Formats: sequence, structure tokens, C-alpha cells
Amino acid sequence: MIHFVLLIVCAVAIYLSCEWFVNAVEWLGERLNVGKMAVGTILAAFGTALPESVVTLVAVTTGGTEEAKNIGVGAAMGGPLALATVAYGVTGAALLVKRRRDRASALAAGVTVPPASQALGTEKDMRRLAKDQKWFLPIFFVKVSLGLVAFAFKPALGVLFFAAYAVYFWREIRASRADEAADGDDGDEEELEALKIQPKKDSPDTWAVVVQTLATLVVIFIAAHYFVAQLDVIGPMLGLSATVTALLLSPIATELPEIMNAIIWVRQGKVRLALANISGAMMIQATVPSGIGLLFTKWHFDGPLLWSGLVTMAAIVYLLLTMRAHRLTPARLTVAAGFYAVFAIGLIPMLT
Repeated sequence: MIHFVLLIVCAVAIYLSCEWFVNAVEWLGERLNVGKMAVGTILAAFGTALPESVVTLVAVTTGGTEEAKNIGVGAAMGGPLALATVAYGVTGAALLVKRRRDRASALAAGVTVPPASQALGTEKDMRRLAKDQKWFLPIFFVKVSLGLVAFAFKPALGVLFFAAYAVYFWREIRASRADEAADGDDGDEEELEALKIQPKKDSPDTWAVVVQTLATLVVIFIAAHYFVAQLDVIGPMLGLSATVTALLLSPIATELPEIMNAIIWVRQGKVRLALANISGAMMIQATVPSGIGLLFTKWHFDGPLLWSGLVTMAAIVYLLLTMRAHRLTPARLTVAAGFYAVFAIGLIPMLT
């Protein structure tokens, strides 16, 4: 029972920490003048994806056996899978619930509002979101392909993944600033809420912004670590093998901060930031952990790892097509979670 209690405590700690984190990171983006979209794709994504990258780094550099190092490879593949399916699906469900509640409130007040099935954002918003998917897909395809071949200089290619993220980082910062200069205040991101640790100041001190950002990241990292540890214990208690726990439950747990961030931003009506946080985290997961894995492991995929890669790419193709057609609705975004169910079903014969 203590493990279930700790699991709930960790989940609550992650959610509350994310509340403070998104509050601080928006102020940090304002101080760094990175543009509002880059707050989600770069700052928030980097902060919440850092724990997963550390897990991969520790596993591949300190693992005493090849099997231990492969835990890092599994983390590098499980993260993008959970983000492309569960994270987007949960965000879609949160959007669906919020739209229906807003519509019910508006109708009760006699106000006409758009239907809950209306597409997310403008065509320009969809092009912005699709851009991240178009960056992610070819990089991830190369990442999976390298897991199927072996050659002498493969480890050296890890550096190219770091370079790919550096290019993405630079282009995203420039594009976000340019978009903000062109659009001005588009009404999606309202005036920033007061910083949690300085609630009476309209413009908080920079040191307070930095302290709140770093402190919440530390709490998120510790809480996520213990959340995964409780799952590792609870999984076998429920009759799940260690392999199933590692492939199905742990990736969701490690991506919980991104999911929480998205839910919080959806609740605040900042849809673009919610979706940008997930797509930005996916870009980090496709590059940084992969580069680390290539440098320190054989980067060889077995059936489950290859299956996870194929399902991830299928989910991204689905999202990309709906975004480009400007037909991405909350309901269609929720469908992305179904790809994780497909992964779980396909995994059964591989583990029996």
C-alpha cells in the first residue's frame, strides 16, 4: 500500500511543481526575449526533457553490462513514443473537456460560441505545429534506421544528432521572435500571471524567476524519479513483467511533466504553448538521448524497440497529415493515444 500512496504523492508533487514551473518559465521567456512559442518548444521542453536525457546518459555510461546500457536505449525510444501518442492524446482530451465546458457555460449565458469540433488554431498555427513534426520525422527515421545496421563509424554519427538539435534550437528561436514581431499580441497568451514567489509584484525580480524555475525543475526531477521507482515495484505486484513495465509504464511516467505542463496550459487557454511544449520535447528526445546512445552503445534494436519506432512514426504521420490539412480538432488529437494501445497490443506476442 505504501507504494501506491507514494505513487499518488509523486504525481501530485509533479503536477504542483509543473504549475509553478510553467508560471516561472513564461516569465523566463519574457526576460530572455525568446518569443512566446519558443517558451514551449525550447525552454519548457528542455527543462522537462532534461530528466529523461540524464536517465539515458547515466544508463549508457555507468551500465556494467550491455543489458544495463540497453535501458538507456529503451528510454531514448520510449520517450518519443509516449509523447507522440499519450501526451498528445491526453492534451486532446483536456481540450475536448474544456471546449465542452466553455460551450455549456456560454450557452447558459445566451452567448453563441464555436462548436467543440472546430479545428485547433488558424492555418498559420497549424503550419507552425506541422513544422516541428516535419523536423522530427526524418530525424527519427534515421534514428530507427541506424538501429538496424552495424558499421565501424556508427558511434561517431551521434554528434550529428546534437548538431541537428542545435540547428533546430537556433531556427526555432529566430522563427518565434519573427512570428511574435509579425503577429503582435494574438490574444492566445494573455498577460502573464504574477510570479508565484513574488505574487505582489507586477514585474518580478530576475533572480526570483531563475530561482523558481530551477527549484521546480529539481522537484520535478526528484518526483519523476520516485514515480518511476514506484512503478517498477507496483508492476510486478500487478503481475506485469519487468519488460512490460519498462516498455509500457515507465515511458509514460518519465513524460509525465510534459503531460502535466500541457494540461495546465490548456486549462489556462494557452493551447499553442501546450502543443509546442510536446513537440519541442519530442525534438529533444529524438536528438539528445539518441546522440548519447549512439556514442556509448551498439545502438542495436530488437523487435520491441523497432515496433516502438514504427508506431511512433505512424502517429506522427497521422498528426502531420491532419495538421497540414487544417483538420486537427481536439477529438482527432485524442485519437493519437490509440496508437499507444496499438503498440501495447503488438507488443504482446513479442513478449510471450
